[in-house]
Amino acid sequence: MRKYHRALGLYGIIYSKNKGLVVIKKNRGPYVNRLDLPGGSLEDGEELSAAIKREINEETGLVVLQSRQIGITSFKYPWDYLKFHFNQHIAVFYDIQKYSGNIEKIPLQFPGQDSLGSIFMPLEKLNETNSSPLVLKAKDYLQNNKRFDESDTVLLRWNVLNSESF
Repeated sequence: MRKYHRALGLYGIIYSKNKGLVVIKKNRGPYVNRLDLPGGSLEDGEELSAAIKREINEETGLVVLQSRQIGITSFKYPWDYLKFHFNQHIAVFYDIQKYSGNIEKIPLQFPGQDSLGSIFMPLEKLNETNSSPLVLKAKDYLQNNKRFDESDTVLLRWNVLNSESF
């Protein structure tokens, strides 16, 4: 029987038809050297709505004014971490409907910060070789009239990148 490391995070879909999807440049974890959605883990006792606002602000500099939770799913894939050989990343997705500010190309760096910066990326430039599975789920959501597919994604292979691809 496989034993999975489990991670829970909240992630925001921030999209502009003219500019694209806001993505971060990931600097650690299974999505290192890929584009990922802004978001992350809850702090002790933190409410979901507060966590998504905090994470987006920390990783992008944007201030969330209005958001809507759109679904929860998980991503399962092989990944060697601690004593585990498999990971199950449980993700709560939010559609960020209103925000203020400008994205910071380089966010404040502090222990635990896993963003090297944020950018708007056109959907057609996001693919399996440069993006996390979360970004691909967000792309699917945006291309399917904002219908969120809550089915789990199971990847038989997952390649953790050792060098930058963006």
